[in-house]
Order: sequence, then structure tokens, then C-alpha cells
Amino acid sequence: MKVVVLVSGGMDSVTALYRANADHEVVAGLSFDYGSKHNHKEIPFAAEHCAKFGIPHRVVELAFMNELFESNLLKSGGEVPEGHYEAENMKQTVVPFRNGIMLSIAAGFAESIGASGLVIAAHSGDHAIYPDCREEFMSPMAEAISAGTYADLQVLRPFIAMRKEDIASAGAELGVDFSRTWSCYKGGELHCGKCGTCVERKEAFELAKLTDPTVYV
Repeated sequence: MKVVVLVSGGMDSVTALYRANADHEVVAGLSFDYGSKHNHKEIPFAAEHCAKFGIPHRVVELAFMNELFESNLLKSGGEVPEGHYEAENMKQTVVPFRNGIMLSIAAGFAESIGASGLVIAAHSGDHAIYPDCREEFMSPMAEAISAGTYADLQVLRPFIAMRKEDIASAGAELGVDFSRTWSCYKGGELHCGKCGTCVERKEAFELAKLTDPTVYV
């Protein structure tokens, strides 16, 4: 199947790119610059991994999200909270309907270049705080995209029932260099080690019994 992979440059999406490259014909990697505090750290890694496989990489600018939406993940928002990824305060990092917007754009792009599938790396660890990562959202969204495209475009979500440590293990088996991925929501020079995604990243490597290659502050 010809597929487009939504690839941010984080652990999950890069692993999804490698998995898709093994299982399908990846015709493009698609990243979104929506004004998050860490887009500038993530997107270069997305481009790097696409280039490794000779996959065209496109970046879609979504400046309106930073201007109009309320979220501490965005440059226009407040401080990124610290603590466990699934803690209540991490809801401050939710960008409203982010995946709905990105999947809609990706669907139009995929159909335009002759793809028949989209790959998104949403996983079960996301479900606690991100409503647009849950299967209750993904399933009807996938049905809408299928119904709304001549290509009967399929939304593939290979990690939807997996946790972060499972994705870390899968990525290691696929040869992903996780030091060339970015998680930290703060977007500083190094991973802060304290925000929800840093805590989750550390935990994933520990539970997967893998060496964490990340340099933290």
C-alpha cells in the first residue's frame, strides 16, 4: 500500500515511519509546524529519518493554531507543566483537536499524491489526556476519511493498543536511533528531564530494558 506517514520527529512517529517503510511503500512523510514550543527541535529529526530512506518530506505550516488555540504546548501559551505524562496537570498541553486537523490535511494531501493510506502513531499511553488520540475518536475519524475520499483512504494506527515501552522495543528492533528523536515539550537545547514527555520517555526505555541514549539537563 502507498502510504503517507505523519512524522513529528518524536519516538513514536519515527518508529511508525520505520515500521511503515518495512511494511508499505511510503510516498511521503508529513510534519506540521503549528507553533509548539518544540517544533523546531522535532521537525529536523523527521526530515533526517525520511532522508535516510529517500522518502520525500513535507512540512505544513499551521500558524493559526498558535494564534487562535489555547494550550501551554504552544509558544503563545504558558509554562509547560512538569510531572508524569498521565497526570492531571498535563492536560494543559492538549492542543484542541490537533489530530483531527492534521489528519484532515494529511488526507487531502495523501489523495492528491495517489496514496491509499495514512499512518499515525497514536498509542494507548496518550489516551489518558488526549481525547483525539483515543480509538473512540480515531475510529469514526477513519470512517469519515474513508467515506470522504475517492481513494477510500485508510487511516492506519499500528500502535493504538500499545504503550510507549512497546514502541521503544519495536523501534529498537527496527534499528531506530532514538538519540536522533525529540520528546521534550519545552524545546530547550537539551531534554529537560522533568516535563511529562521527558518522564514518559525515561520510563519507556526503563520498562523496555533499553539504554536511554537521551542527554537530559
